[in-house]
Amino acid sequence: VPAPQAGTREGSPGPRGSPFAGDSEEEDMGLLEVSVPDIKPQPGAGPHASWPDPVVRRHILGSIVQSEGSYVDSLKRVLQDYRNPLMEMEPKALSARKCRAVFFRVKEILHCHSVFQIALSSRVAEWDATEKIGDLFVASFSKSVVLDVYSDYVNNFTNAMAIIKKACLTKPAFLEFLKRRQVCSPDRVTLYGLMVKPIQRFPQFILLLQDMLKNTPRGHPDRLSLQLALTELETLAEKLNEQKRLADQVAEIQQLTKSVSDRSSLNKLLTSGQRQLLLCETLTETVYGDRGQLVKSKERRVFLLNDMLVSGLAIAPHPGGPSRRTLEISSLAPLGPKYVVKWNTALPQVQVVEVGQEGGSHDKDNALIQHAGAKKASAAGQAQNKVYLGPPRLFQELQDLQKDLAVVEQITLLVSTLHGTYQNLNMAVAQDWCLALQRLLRVKEEEIHSANKCRLRLLLPGKPDKSGRPISFMVVFITPNPLSKISWVNRLHLAKIGLREWLACWASAVCSVLLARGGGVQGLSPMCGPVPISCLKLRCFAERAPVLAGEELANVSSSLLLGL
Repeated sequence: VPAPQAGTREGSPGPRGSPFAGDSEEEDMGLLEVSVPDIKPQPGAGPHASWPDPVVRRHILGSIVQSEGSYVDSLKRVLQDYRNPLMEMEPKALSARKCRAVFFRVKEILHCHSVFQIALSSRVAEWDATEKIGDLFVASFSKSVVLDVYSDYVNNFTNAMAIIKKACLTKPAFLEFLKRRQVCSPDRVTLYGLMVKPIQRFPQFILLLQDMLKNTPRGHPDRLSLQLALTELETLAEKLNEQKRLADQVAEIQQLTKSVSDRSSLNKLLTSGQRQLLLCETLTETVYGDRGQLVKSKERRVFLLNDMLVSGLAIAPHPGGPSRRTLEISSLAPLGPKYVVKWNTALPQVQVVEVGQEGGSHDKDNALIQHAGAKKASAAGQAQNKVYLGPPRLFQELQDLQKDLAVVEQITLLVSTLHGTYQNLNMAVAQDWCLALQRLLRVKEEEIHSANKCRLRLLLPGKPDKSGRPISFMVVFITPNPLSKISWVNRLHLAKIGLREWLACWASAVCSVLLARGGGVQGLSPMCGPVPISCLKLRCFAERAPVLAGEELANVSSSLLLGL
């Protein structure tokens, strides 16, 4: 393996920078053009041939070599078939600045894997003598440069896809270029299909090494290094997945903001401050009638931000269905969904209501609780003063089974008093009826228990009625699995705690500024506790506070503290 280039760290392709940095010939310095011989592992009698399944390990090694070769070829295609022609094209279908942003860090990733491919070929050539591969992965992918270049690539991926999508929509020449390249490629893989491969690379490595470790017996010299390599790759993949998740969350907020009217209050809330997306998932919202019957269900995209909850409906780009041009673009680059916001509410006003709480503090106000999307309760329903929480049909069926079992038990007692013997009317048949109903009851109870595990019930504030009394409405979401519901309940709870602490710190900062200026606000008392210097909003307020007039500062602080 060639020695690292002078001035770089561990053979690093260069300093980390912005995807919009200058593109000069120095970029190519330190990048090697490598020629890898086509060496395939040949079956033979190695030094550990007595161990079980030596041929299986050779086949897995062949899969690693083939997979790495295909990956390196894909990276070369990204540069040779797309980046270089776009940079040289006149007139430009994509500006040089945007081109650098789209293909940011691809060269560096190719360099890392080209060096790894050379070492991998050498290891294959001496496989019969060593039968070791794990140490090579540890040496190649435990370097900080690998995490640096992949982190930059993953963080920039969403931005790169947004640039490609916008260029496809606004520049026909660029769209035509992508279509021609896809048609001319041997496998018809799109640019997106090639550029997503670096994100998928380490999960593929992990699967291959897990298979290799599974077929490596204890005591084998490669077993410990394989375990170390798996640990390194899993840690690296976890870090990259977390960065990809954060980048996707930022993109989701941006997409949601674009879908909201510029004049709406929600748009102002989304664009003001630094809001974070804590959780986002597609859930099924169910609507029940007065008697608990399921009226309708619909998919909703639910966004949990650090201070609000938003429910939206994903819609197609065109009401009459996607056009041919839209289909062409979506086949080349993923188009983000557009949303229609159905409702949004402040996080402190959201309450999670579990099954069993319907007999609690809400009973006295049940007449003021409505189901989202359902019609107003009838007079009979209001007289019953009952709110159906959970899967109503299942509860009704359970009650019917319990009544039927009570009736059958009475019939059994009457059958036991008969003096004669009658076909199909004896104690054995009656007991069979009881056992069958008991089995149905157990099944129904399990169905209810399972259904409750996936039902998220939220009590949200609604518009007051004619008398001015507040009305709350119940929204019931079906989560994909029980773990998803647990995640939503926990995230909602933690987000409300974090919001309360943040508001307390904000109020403490306001009081500290007022006291420092020798002023005071009537009716306000200073709050104890240190002011977190790292909080961006508190820094912004502290910078602005000295230039505020005394009355304006008092008004700001009063409004903040009243919110607590």
